[in-house]
Amino acid sequence: MTTLVLTLVGEDRAGLVAEVADIVANHDGNWERSELAELAGTFAGVVEVSVASERVEELRAALEVLAGLLTITVHESTAGAPDAAVHTIELHVLGNDHPGIVRELSTALRAQGASIDRLTSTTRDAAMSGGRLFEATIVARVEASSSPAAVVAEIERIAAEIQVDLTLSD
Repeated sequence: MTTLVLTLVGEDRAGLVAEVADIVANHDGNWERSELAELAGTFAGVVEVSVASERVEELRAALEVLAGLLTITVHESTAGAPDAAVHTIELHVLGNDHPGIVRELSTALRAQGASIDRLTSTTRDAAMSGGRLFEATIVARVEASSSPAAVVAEIERIAAEIQVDLTLSD
């Protein structure tokens, strides 16, 4: 089996996911994982698909049928099995919205040797203040050569500096 990662972007409309899923299924592919969203009228997604090695090129060609609706890029995954020695941390961030929050947090994680596996964020109206709130969940992988405690300490320091609340989950 070959693992493919599909990136999908296009003007949002009903049925896009069904059309991609039909093509994957028609080529005996298995939809493993995905992150799909509508952002400002644009559909965007990342899909992990497994397919028999001999069907990869057929699937790639079949996805080209959607070229007028979606821009689809197919990447063959070279990732191996996850390393058991890696520690995962999950951060929940909430604070008044201002430019630079993601930059500061991601830079701090990178400096500590941590890699972001997943980041979801949104802004919303603050109920009482009339401003905007920034909210994010970050799942980061800390390699065995890095200290999870040092990563957390640095993220806590940055959170205080940029004035956001930080909650850690295990």
